[in-house]
Amino acid sequence: MKDNIFKINEKEYILPGSRACQGCGLSLAYRHLLKALREDTIITLPASCLCVLHGLYPITPVTIPTLNTTFASTAASASGIAAGLAALNKTDITVVAIAGDGSTYDMGIQSLSGAAERNTDFIFVCYDNEGYMNTGTQRSSATPLGATTTTTPIVPKQDNKKDFIKIMEAHDLPYLATTSPSYPIDLYDKFVKAKRIKGTRYMHIYSPCPPGWGYPTKDTIRIGKLAVETGIVVLCEIENGKFRFTGRSKTLSKKGKKLPVINYVERQGRFKKMSIEQLNTLQTWVDTRWNEYLRRAEE
Repeated sequence: MKDNIFKINEKEYILPGSRACQGCGLSLAYRHLLKALREDTIITLPASCLCVLHGLYPITPVTIPTLNTTFASTAASASGIAAGLAALNKTDITVVAIAGDGSTYDMGIQSLSGAAERNTDFIFVCYDNEGYMNTGTQRSSATPLGATTTTTPIVPKQDNKKDFIKIMEAHDLPYLATTSPSYPIDLYDKFVKAKRIKGTRYMHIYSPCPPGWGYPTKDTIRIGKLAVETGIVVLCEIENGKFRFTGRSKTLSKKGKKLPVINYVERQGRFKKMSIEQLNTLQTWVDTRWNEYLRRAEE
């Protein structure tokens, strides 16, 4: 039977008392993806916000077996674990690599691309908080146009963020999906589905970050929903090359109307130096991508 809002795993895999920031979007997403993946899972992760959430050895609030690795080698670590399990004929354990956008878009893209080209049997999860948040909110290639960071403090970032979904889709993966902690059931269902598929699966979590983005901790869910309502984030999945909208994005694609991007950026301190020209450029980028997805959904 398919798990859903009426039949969701009630067991908790994160005990009370993590070291994550208040309002952390990652902690909300992590709670639900672990519920979907369940006990027969091994996680590998680099130095990151998630590493902070796990805590300092020998104490951790997370009950799933976890291996810590270096920034650039998350996918390589997962590949090694998968190979070891295959050698032991342990086919019932899901290997999951979880890294931030810096360890995915930037430093980790080489090992991830290699593993994806080989279709290594694991799930790679990128939690995208659009910067190197664990080390001080530096710019990454996932940082959006017009955002200030500690490495772009005077002049905001001048480029749109890298479209990493396109990069991973080019590897002909069996399954890719985008998710948000603001829509936990959509996230949960996608991880349940990903667990049942073999080969390299890529899961992208849009992860709002109060200290890095400059909004009140109580507004994490609201910011995440506004990202979807404006089309900044598109909830979707691509299975064997077939694209489809999911959740709120599916509703917007059929009978809704996206909100202007200004509704999203005006609530975050990181965009306080954004120019009107940059805002218009960002709106055009969002609209162009949205229209491309609409065309694909009709195919």
